Amino acid sequence: MSDEPRDCERILTQSANTVRPLIRSQVNRLPAHIRHLAGLHFGWWTDDRVHVDHQGDGKALRPALTLLACRAVGGDPAAARPAAVSVELVHNASLLHDDIIDHDRMRRHRPALWAAKGFPAAILAGDALFFAAVQALAEAPRAELTVPVLLESVQLLIEGEYLDILLETGTDVSEDRALAVAAGKTGELLAAACALGAIAGGADAQRAAHLRAFGRHLGIAFQCIDDLLGIWGDEQATGKPALSDLRRRKISLPVAAAMAGHTPQAETLRALYRRNTPPNDEECRHAAKLIEQSGARDWTLYRARRHSADAHEHLALARPAPAAVAELTALAEMITNRDR
Repeated sequence: MSDEPRDCERILTQSANTVRPLIRSQVNRLPAHIRHLAGLHFGWWTDDRVHVDHQGDGKALRPALTLLACRAVGGDPAAARPAAVSVELVHNASLLHDDIIDHDRMRRHRPALWAAKGFPAAILAGDALFFAAVQALAEAPRAELTVPVLLESVQLLIEGEYLDILLETGTDVSEDRALAVAAGKTGELLAAACALGAIAGGADAQRAAHLRAFGRHLGIAFQCIDDLLGIWGDEQATGKPALSDLRRRKISLPVAAAMAGHTPQAETLRALYRRNTPPNDEECRHAAKLIEQSGARDWTLYRARRHSADAHEHLALARPAPAAVAELTALAEMITNRDR
């Protein structure tokens, strides 16, 4: 590979092209009926087993981080391919379960698996992908180091998902709880992606720990921006309806920050979320204005920038190779400045 740094689009495209056939190979090892469900989720074929020619398996951000972390410590990125497959399988398993929890009927412009095949099918397909992710690492070199990292991160991811459910009940709405959700749901898997890549590249424990911290802070920044886009994002860019998170009464980071105060805006927002009926368009626009007036939009943006800065500090401490640090930095900038 050339030492000339690539732009983000090229990094993600090349990572996807590298990992996609390996993911498919791993999924093809599943029993026939579960393999069919997984293929429906990935969009590889239709329900009547007609193969679909498309490349819409996601952005491959996590595999890209894994391969780059390996390169950053002087390793051959090929050594990190099983880890890249593993983190992408975990990501997709969590998406299958997320769609059930959130009752989201669409995923990547296709019906979510639960909407097409029912809750049991989607739960079991998600479970199968979690175990396929472990299998991908267990059969690769350094499994004694990588498998425990993956298992710990998946447990923390699940904890983050449950904290999110508790947050949605409104029993403990606070900035700290919302940040803990972001750290678990999003930060942990990006942390695992970077740590597993570093371990596959032969990094010592200290360098791997710094790259893991880089991924965790980057993941929290990612979630901060995602939550801002869920309220103020451009529908043309995000593909989501404007104010979508407010329509769903999702307690995202800016909403939690606004509700946590003892202000008229906070009380009005809490009352809107307690109602039995979803808010209409006018009420959603009013809620967005209340959140902005409370300072929660600026607070969330500040958090994104703070965690991005922390990520860069840990990246520097990992003493990465120059070309790899340029590309990891480019991905970090893309995450914290994206509009979709």
